[in-house]
Amino acid sequence: MLALAIKFILAHVIGDFLFQPYKWVQHKETHKHKSKYLYWHIIVHMLALLVVLQFNFKYWLALLIIPISHYIIDIIKLHLKTKTNHRILFGLDQLAHLIVLALVIKIYQPYPIQIDSLFTPKILLFITSLLCITKVSSIIMKTIISKWDLSEYNKEASLADAGAYIGILERLFVFMFIITNHWEGVGFLIAAKSVFRFGDLSKAKDRKLTEYILIGTLLSFGLAIAFGISYEYVLTLIEK
Repeated sequence: MLALAIKFILAHVIGDFLFQPYKWVQHKETHKHKSKYLYWHIIVHMLALLVVLQFNFKYWLALLIIPISHYIIDIIKLHLKTKTNHRILFGLDQLAHLIVLALVIKIYQPYPIQIDSLFTPKILLFITSLLCITKVSSIIMKTIISKWDLSEYNKEASLADAGAYIGILERLFVFMFIITNHWEGVGFLIAAKSVFRFGDLSKAKDRKLTEYILIGTLLSFGLAIAFGISYEYVLTLIEK
């Protein structure tokens, strides 16, 4: 089953990412189902499947289901796509393709689908920790730091919500370093962030901004470390 899954996913990656030029994507978004590149895209998928399956036509049903379902999913995405929801649609589009692949694999190599396995204490603990690392930590930091007004420093152009995303990513990295027992990675991450922040601090030459950045950084790393250690501790209790 695993070998077949890898082949299907490889064909999907080749067709959807490797051999789909940006020009094709733009043309499809403009002309939707009338775009010739939409059909070229489906043909590329078919050829990718044939190659990774080594032209083994015992998988003829997969060669029908996967390209046809891909066409239908892409048509739906193209007609729903707007400037405000394209990121969500991209995620749903890829999820739909993977669900189709999973169902096709089940046709050839049946496997049990155990929904209960998603609700084991280990999985629930991991999901809870991820939510705490991302959303909960952001709210905690925002609440603590809101007592200081640094609106005077927000006049410079910057990416929208960039700080929040950077914080979430760094906490996720710290969390993964801890649960994989690579604490040296945490030190490397702190050092790397210090190097990037040094330019801002040297330009500002303002003690208030320096203290604000230090508090935010220490809070972010502190919360990530706390949740990481808590995860490890609770996990040992579950495994006993």
